[in-house]
Amino acid sequence: MKVGVFLEIGDEGRGIASYDEIRRLALQAEAAGLDSLWVYDHLLVRLGDGAETTGIHECWTILSALAEATERIELGTMVMCTSFRNPALLAKMAATLDEVSGGRLILGLGCGWHDPEYVAFGYPTDRKVSRFAEALEVVASLLRTGRAELDGRFVTVTDAALVPPAGREIPILVAARQPRMLELTARYADAWNVAWQAEPDEGMAAARDGLRAACERVGRDPAAIVVTAGITVRYPGAEPTDTPPALTGSPADVARGLAAHAAFGVDHATVVLEPMTADTLAEFVEAVALLRAG
Repeated sequence: MKVGVFLEIGDEGRGIASYDEIRRLALQAEAAGLDSLWVYDHLLVRLGDGAETTGIHECWTILSALAEATERIELGTMVMCTSFRNPALLAKMAATLDEVSGGRLILGLGCGWHDPEYVAFGYPTDRKVSRFAEALEVVASLLRTGRAELDGRFVTVTDAALVPPAGREIPILVAARQPRMLELTARYADAWNVAWQAEPDEGMAAARDGLRAACERVGRDPAAIVVTAGITVRYPGAEPTDTPPALTGSPADVARGLAAHAAFGVDHATVVLEPMTADTLAEFVEAVALLRAG
């Protein structure tokens, strides 16, 4: 099982990290032998009525810089919101970043959910999944065939061409639990993400069964889709949170939790460290070493 970590590019209760700090942690993760780095895509966060606005760096700019700063480690978005960028342009951005990185991009795509950032930046908040379905069709067509044509309700492209074309078949990842999103995953994605849980549970198993059923409906082999899981690992000093359960304890404890995901059939663990620091990253690397040692 591959193991990657999320970089804190937003305000997780400790302020927004500088790019230098983000880069140092990325290089530490790569040097330690982890498989991937992941970033979120938001514009701002306002949770609840009258909530304070918190911020975040623009994820694609950060990922582009890391494509040059790193050499081996895979680079992923979890997930890029197709509402924020024209889908044909997004496909071109992905092909370019993949070229810069030497073929290390995992293009996670999603429809978004946080209405306050849509409103603040002037994006429509309605029909998110329907808009996503059309955007995903365009992105997938351009990346896989170099061309796209769609006269949709929300997206229109006319003889769009990706020149230069993508240098390889860039993997598209979709995070999904609900039937319609699972069917879009089955139809277009190379990888699927289910999150957030400490260890595999009934909800995760139900989502996997839903994906298998969707694959059957569209005539896709479920084995062709890489299974990724979002997992939280919480260390002392983490900010109080209402997020789902997390792995805690010693490196051996965390390794056992990761091993449970591997046994469930997860191909790639995408891990949030709370907090994400040089020290917690080093401790997590110990857990990954124990996992890999068997």
